[in-house]
Amino acid sequence: AWMIYDAESGDFTLVAGGDTMITRRLKVFQEDSFLRLRSLFLDADVRFANLEMLMHDFEHSPGSAGGTFTGSDPKNLRELEWLGINLVSCANNHSYDYGEGGVLTNLSHLKASDLVYSGTGRNLSEARAPGYLDTRAGRVALVSASSTFSESGRALDQRPDIKGRPGLNPLRFMESHTVDRPAFDELRRISSGLGLEAQKHAQRGFKPQGAVPEDTDTEFRFLGKKFALGEEFGISTSLNARDLEGNLKWVRDARRMSDWVIVSVHCHESGKHRDEPPGFLVDFAKKCIDEGADLFIGHGPHVTRGVEIYKGKPIFYSLGNFIFQNDTVRWQPSFNYDLMKMDAGATPADFYDARSELDSRGFSGDPIYWESVVVKCEFVKRRMSQITLHPIDLGYGKTRGQRGRPVLAGSDMSKKILQRMQRLSKPFGTSIKVDKGVGVVKL
Repeated sequence: AWMIYDAESGDFTLVAGGDTMITRRLKVFQEDSFLRLRSLFLDADVRFANLEMLMHDFEHSPGSAGGTFTGSDPKNLRELEWLGINLVSCANNHSYDYGEGGVLTNLSHLKASDLVYSGTGRNLSEARAPGYLDTRAGRVALVSASSTFSESGRALDQRPDIKGRPGLNPLRFMESHTVDRPAFDELRRISSGLGLEAQKHAQRGFKPQGAVPEDTDTEFRFLGKKFALGEEFGISTSLNARDLEGNLKWVRDARRMSDWVIVSVHCHESGKHRDEPPGFLVDFAKKCIDEGADLFIGHGPHVTRGVEIYKGKPIFYSLGNFIFQNDTVRWQPSFNYDLMKMDAGATPADFYDARSELDSRGFSGDPIYWESVVVKCEFVKRRMSQITLHPIDLGYGKTRGQRGRPVLAGSDMSKKILQRMQRLSKPFGTSIKVDKGVGVVKL
């Protein structure tokens, strides 16, 4: 039996899943492995997921081309509630799939539900502000941001003379590429030969001073990228100062307004390889904890990444997929069909078949996207006590109408998933012990 805590005890339990792209009903299924997963959520105070799906009836025109344009029957929010979810992030690269109208319509359906959310809003302040969930363990704040987005989808501040722009809470970053002397000199030669240096010079004479940075003997900009002279090749990232301070301001505000603070970031970017988080995300996670966050939850690359414990607080760099029904979105815009060289007579199934080459490529062609974890975090007297990682199976190899719904994984898959989590968490100094098919981190 689960102990009922009062808000002043300092005891708190969170269960969290990653990217949630729901297009179909959940409550009709009754397998034991599915219902046990649901019970895991229902027993916790806070039940989190990243809602990477817009709720609308395709009332609005699509935005810029690229990827799956998301859309789901708003009634599916009730399915998430049935599963136990009560807290969701909305800031992700699909937030602006259907422009401002899609952002606002999604928000209207969320407001009509029992889900607490954060990450998008009618302007930047609303997008950055926390969502607040009242629980038996106290008041919980969620700040949600995304480092992956189209520029047009970034929420803007209001001014005295003009409205703000609906969109997501951005976490921008700068990227610098280090190259050796021969490569540095060759880039400058190429830029000059293509006439790009003349274009830079013209822009500097037209735009405000400083808008087009000056190149130096050790720093050079080429095709929108910054290159620095060094001894060897490498890539480094750093946070945009305005977005960093803007987000930390709301973490500090949430710390004063609630009992528990969670920060969620959607990040497709990586370090040296897909499984490694980028440097700016590692920096941001730790800065959020320094400012008062109790947990940091990452998602975005659609694969799991490692776990780090920082100052006794957990950082999950990516929980991978939780519900992954991205190829049963009912409609796709015309330019997605154009990319596949299909005419107006093509159907959605035609598009999804062509894009995946009959499930042999992309997400549907690789099992790694269908094997993830749900994490359970237990705090006792305000201190992290234990983390439990529960492997989940999203149905790789099943038909399009069946895959994408999570169930607790069987023994062989659980072993594979947990070995991956052990390997990815080891560089962060985190030891995960496997016990009865789950991963355990004790503090």
